[in-house]
Amino acid sequence: MAIAASIMLWCATPQQAAADTYEKHEIASVQQQKVKTTGTVVDQNGEAMIGVSVKVKDNATMGAITDLEGKFSIDTPKGATLEISYIGYKTVTVKAEGTALNITMQEDAEVLDEVVIVGYGSQKKVNVTGAVSMVDSKVIESRPVSNVSQALQGVVPGLNLTVPTAGGALDAGMNISIRGAGTIGDGSSSSPLILIDGMEGDMNSINPNDIENISVLKDAAASSIYGSRAPFGVILITTKSGKAGRTSVNYSTNVRFKSPMSMPEMMDSWSFANYWNEAGINQNGNIKFTQDVMDKILAFQQGTLTGPDAAGISWKDGEWKKYAGAWANTDWFKEQYHSIVSNEHNISVNGGTDKVTYMVSAGYMGDKGLTRHGDDRLTRYNLSGKINATLSKYVKLMYNTKFIREDYDRPSYLTSNFYHNIARRWPTNPVKDANGYYLDHSEIIQMEEGGRDVTQKDQFYQQIQLVVEPLKDWLIHAEGNMKIVNNQNQWEVLPVYYHDGEGSPVAMAWFDGYTPGMSRVNQSYWKDNNYSLNLYTDYFKQIGDHYFKVMGGFNAELYKRTNLSGQRDELITPDVPTLNTGTTEQKANGGYSHWANAGFFGRINYNYKERYLLEINGRYDGSSRFIGDKRWGFFPSFSAGWNVSREPFWRDLEHIVNNFKIRGSWGELGNCNTTAFYPFYQTMPTGVENSGWLINGKKPNTASAPGIVSAEMTWETVRSWNIGFDFGLLNNRLTGSFDYFVRNTLDMIGPAPQLPATLGATVPKVNNADMKAWGFEVEVSWRDRIKDFNYGVKFVLSDDQRKVTRYPNEELNRNQWYAGRMDGLVWGYETVGIAKTDAEMEAHLASLPNGGQSQLGSKWAAGDIMYKDLNGDGKISSGDGTLNDLGDLKVVANTQLRFKYGLTLDASWKGFDFSAFFQGVGKRDVVVGGPYFWGANGQGMWQAAAFKDHMDYFRPEDTESVFGPNVDAYYPRVIFGGGSSEGGKNIQTQSRYVQNGAYIRLKNLQLGYTLPSTITKKFAVNSLRVYVSGDNLWTGTKMRVFDPEVLGSTGDAGKAYPLARVWSVGLNVNF
Repeated sequence: MAIAASIMLWCATPQQAAADTYEKHEIASVQQQKVKTTGTVVDQNGEAMIGVSVKVKDNATMGAITDLEGKFSIDTPKGATLEISYIGYKTVTVKAEGTALNITMQEDAEVLDEVVIVGYGSQKKVNVTGAVSMVDSKVIESRPVSNVSQALQGVVPGLNLTVPTAGGALDAGMNISIRGAGTIGDGSSSSPLILIDGMEGDMNSINPNDIENISVLKDAAASSIYGSRAPFGVILITTKSGKAGRTSVNYSTNVRFKSPMSMPEMMDSWSFANYWNEAGINQNGNIKFTQDVMDKILAFQQGTLTGPDAAGISWKDGEWKKYAGAWANTDWFKEQYHSIVSNEHNISVNGGTDKVTYMVSAGYMGDKGLTRHGDDRLTRYNLSGKINATLSKYVKLMYNTKFIREDYDRPSYLTSNFYHNIARRWPTNPVKDANGYYLDHSEIIQMEEGGRDVTQKDQFYQQIQLVVEPLKDWLIHAEGNMKIVNNQNQWEVLPVYYHDGEGSPVAMAWFDGYTPGMSRVNQSYWKDNNYSLNLYTDYFKQIGDHYFKVMGGFNAELYKRTNLSGQRDELITPDVPTLNTGTTEQKANGGYSHWANAGFFGRINYNYKERYLLEINGRYDGSSRFIGDKRWGFFPSFSAGWNVSREPFWRDLEHIVNNFKIRGSWGELGNCNTTAFYPFYQTMPTGVENSGWLINGKKPNTASAPGIVSAEMTWETVRSWNIGFDFGLLNNRLTGSFDYFVRNTLDMIGPAPQLPATLGATVPKVNNADMKAWGFEVEVSWRDRIKDFNYGVKFVLSDDQRKVTRYPNEELNRNQWYAGRMDGLVWGYETVGIAKTDAEMEAHLASLPNGGQSQLGSKWAAGDIMYKDLNGDGKISSGDGTLNDLGDLKVVANTQLRFKYGLTLDASWKGFDFSAFFQGVGKRDVVVGGPYFWGANGQGMWQAAAFKDHMDYFRPEDTESVFGPNVDAYYPRVIFGGGSSEGGKNIQTQSRYVQNGAYIRLKNLQLGYTLPSTITKKFAVNSLRVYVSGDNLWTGTKMRVFDPEVLGSTGDAGKAYPLARVWSVGLNVNF
């Protein structure tokens, strides 16, 4: 320890800089008399402070740090001003006169009194007893991301953000949950409530540059004040406000260079043809590519083909020759995706007086997608304004407005069909024929000419708040919010044509099920109106060392939606695709829906000397979704804390452990966030001209008997408790927190009870299921400074699991929920291995005398999977589908993300700043299917894929394959499926193909430089920073084929938009 301290002190020895010979006043300063100034620095308790920075003001080259006894020595010009600074303490300035100095540093109250935004107010961080995390705007600044949720991934422990099944599509926000999924109730949602300046809003549309800070309320005590809208946590986003003083203008811009990442690598055409031939031989003995075509494939790759053959295709033998008769070499992923350039601009103006402050901002983002053909693009415009006015000594007024427009334009063919088809496209298909036309079946024609899918979304926020202080420390708040969302979409199918060998256009089908030459347009519109009212009052009182705060209020919300859509086919002209140019009968649909919530809430806070802390919350909620005595519910919560470091007995430890607080909470919240808006209304199924009889030559409309409604359906109740502690050590250079939680979601809406069919009506669903979740969260950070070098490290880690504790599954169907089932559980067979010889397979089958593996397939041979007989009945089977008879199935995996973490490294020195952010998952089982994973195995020839990863398939020692033997392969021998059991026998869900989905990814790397103010002020610029930033730069994973974040759907994985690797160059200027 002493050696380490000596090295640190040696590195920190003051350095003297040569004077600037180009400036006369610098020459004069060098000639001034030098003095040696010594001193000792202690804290308010008289304890020596180690590592305190001592430097000459406005001269960063003259400095020192205090040693183990708090002492320092520095040579300076006589009369120079010294700045003594340390993290968490107020900076002290003194004159250097050559005498010994005794410096006492005081803790910085602003740091100690750091404010945390909570429900309907704020609290000092030291007094918070719930599970709350704060995110500063610096975390998301300068990140080349399209939305805020992408920048928050891995930053807050317990805030889970994952890439959706759509992958990295421009309009795809992140899946968001706090402490994992909270409910499996039918139609229920466990998404957190997202409030932007107190208004429910879209986190993915707000301009990241407008954000001041973000609070994440994670436990019941912290979020219960928001009632039934917040049973699974709250994300509070506070935007920037104006500041009194001269007008300040901020401008930022960046240019982004995006390229697709983690895409599958397709086999070259020669490898593909051999792979395809082996799959055909193993299926039915037939090859797909003749030797003549194989020779042309090699010649094409070598570039020796000339004339018409150089196109890679011959038209003379028809459709089949576009595939097994073609010899091009195309990587369809590289053909369909490419690198692009996007840009962003933001400007804000703020200022004001002590009476009125204002903030106005505008933003533009032009984000382009990665598709090469038929480009996709997202354009977003943000405009916001905020005014705070002090109308009198007792009255304040705040007005907040936001307008957001998003235009998303993409090919209408950019759906799961596109992702599926490019994977199964044969590399022997050329992109164009000898005449220069795109070939049909390449998806390029549909992408470029098949129509557009265009969406315009407008969001308009209005908020007005009045605060009145009739008496000292008594505040009355009145707040009205309005949010209007207009969404318009046009989706087109336009006629598409390929060209035959003569160059003549031929109408082709837009997709399976569409007739060649067909055209269609669908126009839809929906509008959401959200209104909310908050009326509340709070009162503060301190009596001696006792502090009280009491709050009570009322909240009401109303939501209305209207929607309308129309569709027509056979357009008169594809140049004007509208409903008016369609010629078929118009199809129209429309509807409206609404819901309302209301609640009374209250909160009491008490603390004694900021040592003993108590908070009590209560919420009495009502929802339009329930009926009668089920409509209202009361939901309480409690939290308490003990700030041990404020105890007198802690003084001897205070210089080491500066802060230590223990806290705990318990609470209940109601959940009414379901898709069933009107479960207590009887509904009558109706039909238009759908009867089985005629009246006056026409089928009449019909109506059926109404269903049964449940008078018992009521709230899901979310009951949770949380314990944790916060700490700060070594002058708060090392800080952190730990939380452990248990959350029970009770009375979830489950399946309807089973009643005899003679009832004659559908049985309504009821509250009959429970689930338990539990987990922990850790956050640790270190921040320090050595002279002018500031650095920090932050690590966050969280984990959560879920188990169903009640569910009506009387038959014990293993594929449904049941009591005791873990979320993410996967049933499968245990794999013995791949048989390396026919003899090994025969011996394995002989050990299964009662049927072998015949239930799964036949013609078992070397290269096939050997499954384990777990129940010892002499055969491999899946049982009867219940928990009573599992056959040979077992739990082989759990797909839930475990041990989510984030690591941030940052440093700054003399204007330079650096940061690196890593995000990852410590444990995850991945079980996927479909052609992206299995290649040709088990797939029909026309639905299979062929990637380089698929080359690791079994080939025996005596193989005739051109690739040679591979007896220790990952994949079994390759067999086309075509829907037969022969092809599917090796691709059962099994332990062998459970992949390790853990990963670590360098999410962001950033390097910036802020010009010295001595330079920028000459140009009336307060500050100017330039930077280079990169996202998704490196990934460490053992996953095969897939990006660990982009799996798509489990059963048909990989069919999703790729993520982008992004480099950006940016500029931030403040005038």
